[in-house]
This record gives sequence, structure tokens and C-alpha cells, in this order.
Amino acid sequence: MHHVLTTSPQTRLASSPDTPLAQATSTPLKRLSSTSLMGDGRALEIEHGGRIYQLRITQLNKLILTA
Repeated sequence: MHHVLTTSPQTRLASSPDTPLAQATSTPLKRLSSTSLMGDGRALEIEHGGRIYQLRITQLNKLILTA
């Protein structure tokens, strides 16, 4: 996924898989380990904006967020 942050008409900062979002925005991000979020489980629900999302660990040990 590619994110673009527009800061002015002349300046654009972009984050890509090679550029962390914190670096692109100059704002430090809070970092959590997946273990601290998931505990012993493989999935959890996150409520955001009145919707429920599911964060899960796949069989290939990747994280997937779905609505």
C-alpha cells in the first residue's frame, strides 16, 4: 500500500513499504508488538468509527486487517 501526504502545493511526502509513515510525516508513531496485542490468540476485534474490524495472524504469520 502506498500513502501520500500533501503538505503544500509544492511539497509532497510519501511513504512506501521502504519509508515508514513516521518518517514521512515527521511524527513519531507508537510501536506495539503483535504479541502484546494478540496475547495467546490469533485474532482480535477493533472498533473504529462505529465499525468492527478483525485483525488476525494468518497461517503464513502475516497480519491481516479486515472489515
